[in-house]
Amino acid sequence: MRKVVVTGMGAVTSIGATMPAFWDGLVSGKCGMKKIERMSVEEHETTVAAEVDEAYQTEISKYWKKRQLGATTATTQFGLASAAEAVTDCGVDMNEYDGSKVGVIFGVIDTVYEDAECEKKNNLTLKNMPNGLPALIALKFGFQGPNFSLSTACASSAYAIALGKQMIESGLCDMVVAGGTSGMVSHDTITGFNQLLAMSVNPDPETAARPFTKNRDGFIMGEGGGTIILEAEESAKKRGARIYCELAGASATCEAFNLTAPQTDGIGMAVSMRKALEDAAVSPDEVNYINAHGTSTSLNDLYETKAIHSVFGDHAKELAVSSIKAAIGHTLGACGALEGIACVKAIETGILPPTLHYDEPDEELDLDYVPNEARKADVNVAISNSFGFGGHNSTLVFRRYNG
Repeated sequence: MRKVVVTGMGAVTSIGATMPAFWDGLVSGKCGMKKIERMSVEEHETTVAAEVDEAYQTEISKYWKKRQLGATTATTQFGLASAAEAVTDCGVDMNEYDGSKVGVIFGVIDTVYEDAECEKKNNLTLKNMPNGLPALIALKFGFQGPNFSLSTACASSAYAIALGKQMIESGLCDMVVAGGTSGMVSHDTITGFNQLLAMSVNPDPETAARPFTKNRDGFIMGEGGGTIILEAEESAKKRGARIYCELAGASATCEAFNLTAPQTDGIGMAVSMRKALEDAAVSPDEVNYINAHGTSTSLNDLYETKAIHSVFGDHAKELAVSSIKAAIGHTLGACGALEGIACVKAIETGILPPTLHYDEPDEELDLDYVPNEARKADVNVAISNSFGFGGHNSTLVFRRYNG
């Protein structure tokens, strides 16, 4: 079977508008949360979010015309910026590469109108197109392979990456631009998650999202886009590309249990991890780091911890587990890609990103959550978990590339 490697990455987040800035922010303990500025919060219990500033627009203006961008929402633009950075990072020369063998898959839950965008009422038909994001990427770079968006809630971009891996393994593609985007800081979204009691109502940006802690009370909404370039090993080697690591395994499952709640005791989460490890031919004892879904909700953090114990047994005590959602918020459709990037960088740099705002431990949650400060570690295998509403689960297994 063809080996799939990572040759490019791009990121737009509340702590950095590029992949290097995002990673530097993570390992330095930067928190992207602040009081919501883009809209009035008087009617909301939640007043904090991890909003993206306008720095990302510098990147997209290099690649897309103003008229094209006028037919997109900010949500789509986050994805465009991360994709442009990733394509540039991978160094592919499309004058010498077969565009028909390059696919584009993006997790897009909703293109989302902000209040100001609704008021403008221009290009609404095009702005509504979830497939507009992958289409614009293809138009710019000449990617003529499979091109589509998908929506599996918080697992959307992880699903995109898992499907990209399969397309390369099958021979359908030699390269896949896979990622996700999310910009759901809006009245309707915050109202909806508050009704579900899933979002924190803590008004302090520095402590609002506290994954795995005793007093956690839900997640904080984050914005951003993330892109990972997947490529067949032989393709990458032929063009002399830098190889970050191998995407060794991936899973895409559904619990078929409940629309909003995870399966009791994390049974479905454990299935996702086991299937990904089996796909990678990696034993549980080989895993060094888990980038957890870690939403800071009562059920997710408990059940994910139980699932890790179930899958890894005694080795769970040796594992480092952290959630970067305490830094960048819950980026929904983008979290699988952004958290996958964190795994790749952990392997490359030997640094584990911390779980910020970790104060009072929960006696039921007994793993090493890398509290508050980054840590040096030798990472050969890292996995990223993404668990979404609807029971959509995906786990990605990244492994150090040894040629």
